[in-house]
Amino acid sequence: MNLYAIVLSVIVVTLLTVSLTRLGKVKTKADYLVAGRSLPAFVLVFTLLSSWIGSGSLLGGAENAYKHGFAALWQGGGGWAGLLLIYFIAPRARKFAQFTIPDLLEARYNQAARVLGVVAILFCYTAVTSYQFVGGGDILHLIFPDLITPDLGKYIIAAFVIVFTAIAGMASVAYMDVAIGLLATFTMLIALPILLHHAGGWSAIHASLPATHFQVLGDLTFIQGLELFLPTCLLLLGNQSMYQKFFSARSEKDATRAVVGWIIGTVILETVIVALAVTGSSLFSSGEVHARPREILAYLGLHGFSGSAPLRLLGALLMGAIFAKIISTANNWLFSPSTNLVNDIYLRYINPQASNTKTLAVSRLMVVLLGLWALYQSLHIESVLKKSLYAYTIYGAALTPVILATFYWRRATAAGAVASIAVGTFVTVFWDTGFVHSHLPAVVSERDAILPALVASLLCLIAVSLLTSPPTEKQLQPFSEA
Repeated sequence: MNLYAIVLSVIVVTLLTVSLTRLGKVKTKADYLVAGRSLPAFVLVFTLLSSWIGSGSLLGGAENAYKHGFAALWQGGGGWAGLLLIYFIAPRARKFAQFTIPDLLEARYNQAARVLGVVAILFCYTAVTSYQFVGGGDILHLIFPDLITPDLGKYIIAAFVIVFTAIAGMASVAYMDVAIGLLATFTMLIALPILLHHAGGWSAIHASLPATHFQVLGDLTFIQGLELFLPTCLLLLGNQSMYQKFFSARSEKDATRAVVGWIIGTVILETVIVALAVTGSSLFSSGEVHARPREILAYLGLHGFSGSAPLRLLGALLMGAIFAKIISTANNWLFSPSTNLVNDIYLRYINPQASNTKTLAVSRLMVVLLGLWALYQSLHIESVLKKSLYAYTIYGAALTPVILATFYWRRATAAGAVASIAVGTFVTVFWDTGFVHSHLPAVVSERDAILPALVASLLCLIAVSLLTSPPTEKQLQPFSEA
């Protein structure tokens, strides 16, 4: 346990050092929110990769793979499809060069779209942050079972994340992600073949698990596959954290190049994560991890590398890499909604003339308050996979359609956008309530919220837009130039 404690301590100190070195360069709102629009492609690749692959993949995706095998890649595959489309969106987003997604929504639609966008983002992003705290707490409990309970671990992780995020904003987050991304990528790539060897090779793994673990859909139906695919695809297409990274890019060319590296890195890492979890389901098919399969990757780091000192060190590094990725993802998803409260509410409606000093102080206060809200949510989570799909669906159904329409459908109107955001959020939040289950047939009510929420959102966007007056050329001009 001393080895694991040392590795985690080194990671925490390294992340804190990176944050503090960026602190002196944060002087203005642009420095804090979008790193002074100075991030090169290399940094963008790793900060995009680290913000996307967190507990949703490392816990929720791994739990899915432990139970269902490679069919879990339907969840990652939604992100891959979204990434291919993002390649064409990135330069447009960088040319627009705002601070947040609600900035974009008001410029294209109206103030109501901005405010509703903030509400949807707060629901989604604090939910994502909350299950990062769950993942970090699980890891600390696994390493120190007699000292740290899972709930105490959540409090400790929340404190780390709030401090790291508040220090230097986007610059702090982005440069920490470079170190974390490199550590996680190389550690997982090295760990997989060693664990495969420990399990007796691929043929032994195949023989020890159900045949469905190696089929395209596995034991899922096609609709269940879509319910994994669509939320991740739609979230990625409209992901504010991603757009903020594009807004932070040094140039349009840097934004486009970063997406290429992001696609390659995401496909590799998410496939490796699923393969690790499948290998873990063969190595540890029973015991405590069988009851808590979301912990399989951390459990592999703790119990899958017994033997020589180099192997034990690799296990500690794998555990540390997972821990660092969770911290990184929490940083990204906590920082993003805090910028909404500052840029889209405080500076827009409360104190438009605020000085840079006051803006930075309020920004850090918002990080603390939202971090505490996310911590509260984390104390009531039963399933990371279910919570992640809920968060993805809110964003994917409520915001992604109107964000894409901003760039690609000139006929979309402010009324259509407002209706789409409101209905998409409403259907997602209330879909799992007793009212829905008691008033709709089981074949409908038992489905995941993504399909009804997305259909309702799209119908509102299209129908209301077609029934209202087209947008003016003044509204369309910035996006036509993009």
